[in-house]
Amino acid sequence: MPHNPRKRFGQNFLVDPHVVMDIIRAIHPCKGDLLVEIGPGLGALTRPLLRSLDHLHVVEIDRDIVERLRREFSEKNLTIYQGDALEFDFGALGSNLRAVGNLPYNISTPILFHLSQFAENIRDMHFMLQKEVVARMVAAPSTPDYGRLSVMLQYRFQMEQLFIVPPECFRPAPKVESAIVRMIPRREQLMEASKEKVFASIVSAAFSQRRKTLRNTLRDYLKPEDYAALEIDSNQRAENLSVAQFVAAANRLGE
Repeated sequence: MPHNPRKRFGQNFLVDPHVVMDIIRAIHPCKGDLLVEIGPGLGALTRPLLRSLDHLHVVEIDRDIVERLRREFSEKNLTIYQGDALEFDFGALGSNLRAVGNLPYNISTPILFHLSQFAENIRDMHFMLQKEVVARMVAAPSTPDYGRLSVMLQYRFQMEQLFIVPPECFRPAPKVESAIVRMIPRREQLMEASKEKVFASIVSAAFSQRRKTLRNTLRDYLKPEDYAALEIDSNQRAENLSVAQFVAAANRLGE
């Protein structure tokens, strides 16, 4: 029985077998891998993943899809967690975790921030996301796409856009292009934020009004002597600062 994609869950199911195999080759799953798929949907990635793995974990919010998966796959091969990935404890699965998925566009950024909390448990992640989101994730400083998402994720992960996936590869076809991104946690940080909440706050404030200078956006955080000590020009905008410079500013506040 066909499944009608549900708009509230942001469901766009991958149906192109060539793209599926390109993604599987990029992931390169091996027997013994601890791998979790977020949003398996109709199983386009689930089936080929299970041909290479001893066991697969999946997190799926749609009850109808969960029932389909239970009918098709054995509990011996597939463990299904029915619920919201935004509330799931990925750390409970163990260490050296690999995560994959075609993430719903409407909640992709919150999921990425949620997964960041478990970076110590994660070996790598491969996700399909809206192309514009991936462009922001991997953007370099002083480029239009560089922003809060770039800084917060690049602080924890090395990231690479692998390839583009056109709309016609999905059912229903989205109105935008997608891209595959590879994310690998940094085992040695560029610099370590002594107080990560301060780091997050200063990054958020700096990008809250992109057209304004740091002197304006960070007036509640940094004084002229702080800029001098950090060797940062307060007339610059947030997009001109590297991840390391944001960390240095946060650490000065933390002191």
